[in-house]
Amino acid sequence: MLTTVGPALLPPKELESAVIFIDPEKCMGCRSCEIACAVEHSVSKDLYGAVMESPKPRARVRVAVADLFNVPMRCQHCKDAPCMNICPTKALYRSDEGFVILSPEKCIGCLMCTLACPFGHPRYSPETKTILKCDFCIGRVREGRLPACVEACPTGALRYGRLDEILEEVAREKAKQLISGMAAPGIVYVKPVTEVKAAPPPKPLDIYAKYSPVSWR
Repeated sequence: MLTTVGPALLPPKELESAVIFIDPEKCMGCRSCEIACAVEHSVSKDLYGAVMESPKPRARVRVAVADLFNVPMRCQHCKDAPCMNICPTKALYRSDEGFVILSPEKCIGCLMCTLACPFGHPRYSPETKTILKCDFCIGRVREGRLPACVEACPTGALRYGRLDEILEEVAREKAKQLISGMAAPGIVYVKPVTEVKAAPPPKPLDIYAKYSPVSWR
């Protein structure tokens, strides 16, 4: 199965079916994905070198922290992408794999894409005067590697692969939780089965002793 561990197994011809699956229940808000994304889009591609760069590299993914759960927010690379449709300079285009990619040299910073995106993903960079958005780590996946955010996630909240395989894996995890008696939050709570031994029937002498203080006359 395709998980966050090991190489990306999708061959080039199947990259069109690649997705990044987000599981908010597993996100602990560590922001490792944000750091990895920023480093991947730095000049040095190195954590220690990235912090010394100017302008400092910025992440294309961000973790939204809420009271009940954390959610890694990223571009969904929509099939009918509003950001791409509204861009007046065609700075946003679709790659051969189906990812929505930015051509920075064409971006004029008009922010129309930020208004059109239903997920609020593209953000303006004052340093470059262009927008910043997720490019699905297109260079990495073409080389057969995991996207940087997925590779850095320590809990498996981000998974890369084909959607049908990921959903099958998630379903197996939920089934294991139910079978083991663990709670599946918001769905079902299963009580572990325990053996209950029936009490032996009382003996006549025991009954007589119980009522011995009572007068039988």
